[in-house]
Amino acid sequence: MTTPTPAFGAALIGQTEKALNAILDRQLAGTGITEAQWVTLTLTVVSGDDTERAELIHRVGAATQFSPAAVAERITELTAAGLLRDGGDGRVQVTDEGQARWTRIRTAIGPITERLWGDLPAEDLATAGRVLGIVLDRANAVLVCR
Repeated sequence: MTTPTPAFGAALIGQTEKALNAILDRQLAGTGITEAQWVTLTLTVVSGDDTERAELIHRVGAATQFSPAAVAERITELTAAGLLRDGGDGRVQVTDEGQARWTRIRTAIGPITERLWGDLPAEDLATAGRVLGIVLDRANAVLVCR
């Protein structure tokens, strides 16, 4: 049974975000990684071998609206858990354990996201991406004007 699709707007975006977060929370259960840590770990992994700590804090904050202090705390937690390494030179690296744990979780998420939108036409995905990108840009502009 499918749920009737509400019109595009805050309710649909919010419901989708809540459902996707619930799926992510299930995948993170028992891994010792919170959602905020997952985002931080993911952005560290996709940054490459190592990244400037300040750049990582900026990148995670921009992607999440987390404060720089909150992002720094997530980096500290991930470092304490052995998933990140702070080289002491202002650079952060993913440890072998961090990479392995990220890969296990990402591998579990992959088939789920494939079921969610893998069969949708590329044109529909491109349109959804453009629309959500515009909404995101506008929302970020509102946040800057606080």
